[in-house]
Amino acid sequence: MSNSASNREKIKVLVVDDSSFIRRTIIKMFDNHPDIRIIDVAADGEMAIRLIKEQRPDVVTLDVQMPVLDGIAALERIMQECPVPVVMLSSLTGKGGDQTLRALELGAVDFIDKSTAGGPMEFASLFNELTAKLLVAAKVDLNKLGSSSDAGTAAVKAVEKPAASPLEAVLIGVSTGGPPALQAILSSLPPDFPCPILIVQHMPVGFTASLAERLNRTCAIAVKEAQNGETLLPGKVYIAPGGTHLKVRRTEAGLTARLDDRPSNTLHHPSVDVLLESAAEICGNKAAAFILTGMGKDGAAGAQRLKQVGGKIVVESEKSAIVFGMPKAVMDLVKVDEVVHLTQVADYMVKITSR
Repeated sequence: MSNSASNREKIKVLVVDDSSFIRRTIIKMFDNHPDIRIIDVAADGEMAIRLIKEQRPDVVTLDVQMPVLDGIAALERIMQECPVPVVMLSSLTGKGGDQTLRALELGAVDFIDKSTAGGPMEFASLFNELTAKLLVAAKVDLNKLGSSSDAGTAAVKAVEKPAASPLEAVLIGVSTGGPPALQAILSSLPPDFPCPILIVQHMPVGFTASLAERLNRTCAIAVKEAQNGETLLPGKVYIAPGGTHLKVRRTEAGLTARLDDRPSNTLHHPSVDVLLESAAEICGNKAAAFILTGMGKDGAAGAQRLKQVGGKIVVESEKSAIVFGMPKAVMDLVKVDEVVHLTQVADYMVKITSR
């Protein structure tokens, strides 16, 4: 097979970043890569939009902070004028976390935290992460992008004087496509939801705090980043901090949050499996797990354990999931109780937690 034929089969990527160092680094990373080809680079958003229209890349990497037209403004125009899967390159400098979440709401598939790139080990990790996310982004159905955040516009249904819930906890595991999906669900839940909700969203250290703050501002239900040892209360949502596992423990005060780094050998910190396995041990059949959009199989082993003790397992439908990897992995391992479209998840949560 000729080189030109091989190139046509590769994923075509446009790199948009005002840093010439980052542009050169990414070009070098994918030099002679078997599946990915960098077709061009742009230093600002205006140039990026012109090149997208001219060259029709399969995926775009887009820096958040750029001159002329920044990444957020550029992304808005890209999704309106020339839609294409976008992976944001972000950092926690300044308003990086909040800007990244805004980008995900606008339709970006995923993001990379480039602020950690330094020595050879960091670049190797960045390369592996970027490769995986570019390969996933290239397969995303553009029609699903942006629909997640739109789903949260449904009217919040009031739960009048909720009785004690048959469940002690609702657990959510989510990765790629997660922030807009969480926005859609949590904005449709009443503030007096009858049990605590614990969430593992795969994100680096720092970004989960921005996620919790953003969701708390926009949802009727209270949302916060979980703290070690705090009592888990009905009507509150607890997001696992990036870099550490969230577990459930029982004390004299009731269910409490436990944050630690054990086991240390998990692919993700926080891990959905770790949360679900702890809930299986502590709550048994009084816990329900929802596995939403995301790549990989984190949550499958935990769902299997929770199912063994009588817990309820629900997965997001392939029709709404940006990436169907995590829900499919659960379905391959467990007989799930329900498959639910994203727009129906909040209603289903209210249903199973109300007597």
